[in-house]
Amino acid sequence: MYERIRNMREDKDITQAQMAEYLRIHQTTYSDYELGNLNIPIPILDKLADLFETSIDYLVNRTDERKPYPCKK
Repeated sequence: MYERIRNMREDKDITQAQMAEYLRIHQTTYSDYELGNLNIPIPILDKLADLFETSIDYLVNRTDERKPYPCKK
């Protein structure tokens, strides 16, 4: 899971500092998320899924389908 999130961040050429600013957390906290030292809270996973245009299930390796689920209206 953590490697997938790091790879997606790097694919978008976003630094850890930029990611932390987007998430409104400290850079060291974000780094700990990517290293697997801290569990990533659901609200953070939700923001990451929105940014990367994918599902939380994809971020946490529950699926290999990168497309997000259709939204209910």
